[in-house]
Amino acid sequence: MIRSAILLGSLLTASALHAADWENWRGSEGTGIAPQATPPSSQSPDENLAWKAPLPGRGCSTPIVSDGRIVLTCDIDGKDGVIAFDLKGKEQWRTTLGKAAGIRHRNAGSGCNPSAITDGEHIFVYFKSGTLAALTKDGKEVWQKNLHESYSADGLKWDLGTSPIFAGGHVVVALLHNKHPSFLLAFDKKSGKEVWKTARDYPAPAEAQDAYTTPFVTEIDGRETIVTWGCDHLSGHDATTGEELWKHGDFNPGQKSNWRVIASAVESDGIALVPFGRGDFIAGVKLGGKGDTTATHRLWTHKGIGADSCTPAAKDGKFYVLNDKGKDRGMVSCIDPKSGKVEWQTKFPKGAAIYYSSPLIAGDKLFAARSDGSLFSGTLTDDGLTDLAENKLGETLVATPIAVGSRLLVRSHDHLWCFE
Repeated sequence: MIRSAILLGSLLTASALHAADWENWRGSEGTGIAPQATPPSSQSPDENLAWKAPLPGRGCSTPIVSDGRIVLTCDIDGKDGVIAFDLKGKEQWRTTLGKAAGIRHRNAGSGCNPSAITDGEHIFVYFKSGTLAALTKDGKEVWQKNLHESYSADGLKWDLGTSPIFAGGHVVVALLHNKHPSFLLAFDKKSGKEVWKTARDYPAPAEAQDAYTTPFVTEIDGRETIVTWGCDHLSGHDATTGEELWKHGDFNPGQKSNWRVIASAVESDGIALVPFGRGDFIAGVKLGGKGDTTATHRLWTHKGIGADSCTPAAKDGKFYVLNDKGKDRGMVSCIDPKSGKVEWQTKFPKGAAIYYSSPLIAGDKLFAARSDGSLFSGTLTDDGLTDLAENKLGETLVATPIAVGSRLLVRSHDHLWCFE
């Protein structure tokens, strides 16, 4: 099982394959890494700050970078907005797409949590209001539609989090929530017309049906597959048709009603790491198979290591999990995918605030942002993180930092920061 050239072709056009690009929420690899990036390890308002651009409104989405342009979503005068900057922090354009939805979570909530994606030709954005839209690289609207109006009303208890992805040459969105039908939906990139619709409903307690996760795409047994985590199940779907190929359950044996999932699953070497149980558990699941693989494909499960909000990263055959709350908040665990062995654990400096943003690995550095404005970094070694650094930005951090070339881009509630 490998991420093949066919898969990469579905995610990116050739023109977008630049070392200084970050085209979706978790980067070109889909695993939260920027292998060639060389950002500074120290960042503060007084150190390595290249520029800081004010943002017009709240948004928790991670920026993307393509062809020298930074794009992110945010509230603009009470509307779903998209704004673009050049790499020097100069605003290039802004676009609004209708009334924004209200916020439910006062710290990590916004109507603009999903990150934009780009194929190098168009930009695709999704909002809590249900609006899914395509824009040109210059911010001109190509099409838009409202998924809540067309498929099912918003059934999430909190603010929408899932980002769109590319799969099978189309834009795919996971609409996973309680009280209303849940779907995987694929749309034509040029017209926005529905290509396929697959119901994704499994028996689960009410809030356990809520998913704020983003699917990932991989090749399994020669087939491009969408792997989706939510409703107490990990499932694999054909990227061309949406057909369910397999499902894996038993993530909520006690049938707890509040086991919604926020952190997404991630893959390494044909194995998915699945965070569940509100940050108390992680599991390793072998991808593939047919039908129900619950009894055959669970490789290991850990209790006491997990992430409630922070999606783990994967690099060079290892998983990196950031505990984001509780007594072990700030603990980074390096885990072998096949055995589940914990290779090492290193803890960032203690603080009362929790983590919402996911860890970033850039070159040999791991970065993590805490909601109180602290930005941490460390050097990855075989024995743990060294050269630990804590930098304070003084603004709420919820979005995941990204690295492009020599730059580290950090989005707070108020500003887009660039360190270089």
